[in-house]
Amino acid sequence: MSSSFLKKLETGVFLGDGAMGTQLYERGVYVNRNYDDLNLSDSHLIKAIHRDYIQAGANIIETNTFGANPYKLGKHGLADKTFDINKTGAEIAFRCAAEGAGVLVAGSIGPFGKPIAPVGKITEKEALEAFNNQVRGLLAGDVDLFMLESFLDLHEIQIAIQAIRSQSDLPIVAMMTVDNSGLTAYGRTPELIAGALNGEPVDVIGLNCSTGPLTILEGIRKMREVTDKPLAAFPNAGEPKMVEGRIIYFSTPEYFAEYAKRMIQHGVSFIGGCCGTTPKHIRLMASAIRALQPRIAKVVTIDPVTADSVTDRETVQLAPMEDRSPLGKLLNEGKFPVSCELHPPRSPKPNRIIKQVKLLKKAGIDVVNIPDGPRASARMSPMALAHIIDSHTGMDTILHYTCRDRNILGIQSDLLGIEALGLSNILCVTGDPPKLGDYPMASAVYDVDAIGLVRIANNLNHSMDLAANPIPSATTFFLGVGFNPGAIDLTLEVERLHSKIESGAEYIMTQPVFDLEIFASALEVMGMLDVPIFVGILPLANFRNAEFFHNEVPGMEIPASIRERMRIASDKGKEHASAEGVAIAQEALSFVKEFVQGAYVMPPFGRVELAIETVSILPGRKSTKQINKEIEESS
Repeated sequence: MSSSFLKKLETGVFLGDGAMGTQLYERGVYVNRNYDDLNLSDSHLIKAIHRDYIQAGANIIETNTFGANPYKLGKHGLADKTFDINKTGAEIAFRCAAEGAGVLVAGSIGPFGKPIAPVGKITEKEALEAFNNQVRGLLAGDVDLFMLESFLDLHEIQIAIQAIRSQSDLPIVAMMTVDNSGLTAYGRTPELIAGALNGEPVDVIGLNCSTGPLTILEGIRKMREVTDKPLAAFPNAGEPKMVEGRIIYFSTPEYFAEYAKRMIQHGVSFIGGCCGTTPKHIRLMASAIRALQPRIAKVVTIDPVTADSVTDRETVQLAPMEDRSPLGKLLNEGKFPVSCELHPPRSPKPNRIIKQVKLLKKAGIDVVNIPDGPRASARMSPMALAHIIDSHTGMDTILHYTCRDRNILGIQSDLLGIEALGLSNILCVTGDPPKLGDYPMASAVYDVDAIGLVRIANNLNHSMDLAANPIPSATTFFLGVGFNPGAIDLTLEVERLHSKIESGAEYIMTQPVFDLEIFASALEVMGMLDVPIFVGILPLANFRNAEFFHNEVPGMEIPASIRERMRIASDKGKEHASAEGVAIAQEALSFVKEFVQGAYVMPPFGRVELAIETVSILPGRKSTKQINKEIEESS
């Protein structure tokens, strides 16, 4: 099984489990007990926790032996049981892993909790023998690999490595921990740790524990600069707090999953959780890995530049954007196009949407954005709705297309069908995972992410299929992508944006902008781009609406000053709240319009009148009052 671990590290990501100690504490085992001894005294409890993590999606579970060394066990009079506790811990994990599909067992080894010579009294010889005893027990219980974790002293972890290698050639994951300053307790930097462990006979190096995902991510970035070895990251769920006599960790599973994506995108091959993490954290991390795994696996068959069968990509010229799309034509003419987002209905009846589109057209809105299963909800096919809108109103549409629900064969089939329907504008997005929506039991596909999707569509624009084989006719898509100016990791977000542009993206649509300073900073980091930007504008409906977006929608941050304005307005009634939301949106639009080439308005609850009022400050657009007056006069 160890060979499967090393092989998968080359192309994929392994998901470990979360905290054992936290789960034991949550299940009533207080901190004055020795948790490792529970392997002998309460094996059913340990099995239950292992099984919960496997069910959550962990590929690797760790033995309950982190502190099963003679020095920590000795505090409880258990030093003579070191071998038995380790062997039994491995056997318990092995039996649980056998119930899953391809689950591996990692023998967990932690530090002594006491300094070794020359700082402390434990000699190298004594330390080596202590680790040897623990390793013998884990090997007797049949582990697949070893995990050294939470080490503070580089010298101590090197002795542990020596103990393992003297008895086994199984894979070793060696992780140390750093504090808020990014240093170990002995002042070692992540770069120094990586440099030292790079020369040791270990297979994976990394960081765990610490104060939370952000500190670990920053350390991982620095380690990547000095090593080519696979990286591991197992952060805490934030710093623990004592609340009414109980130890509580405050990093939510959703926050953890967001950072899991960032760690994977920075090259982490083995990821999991340390103190404070639960099966729920691991479950959402599993979803994050499924979303990103295709890009990590390097699906390159769709890249026309690298395909062997392509001799001259330039033989198929892409027509100018103004010839492929009415939206492209407006941009080419220097106009300032405005798009309004309309969610597909939850029923097969598009009548209300058609009425709204006609109203938007009268207001001077240029194009309608149609999300693809927004917030992972089940709605009418956006492709069908876009075709209906086009045939009934003549309004141009931007079709959102996600990677969530289709494999790469289905993606190509859909794209060819979209071209046949005469739809030109596509916004390529990865898509919200089903866990966020109404059907959390639904399966996500994610053969590729948004970058891979752009490549597939761009291939078709150059008359090539997924395998870069020529097809009779090229598609004529005008390809757009999303961008979040308020991303937690703006540097990574910009890196991905540039990758999207290199893959063929021709315009950008941002997440809603509320904090103008954040948007200005994002523009500065983005630098000069040759593609137009549509700024996202969201007119808030009321205070509850603002609170929901700020607290529950990832990537959206609404300044406290704006939320306070919405609170005061909402206290005065619905109309005052809507008017204030429009005023805030108009202020944002007025500020950013000099820096972008178009606007993308997202009215909440399908209230298109809010979008109309928001953009009525732009030339050539009409307010609802003006539209109603024209209707009265014509009748």
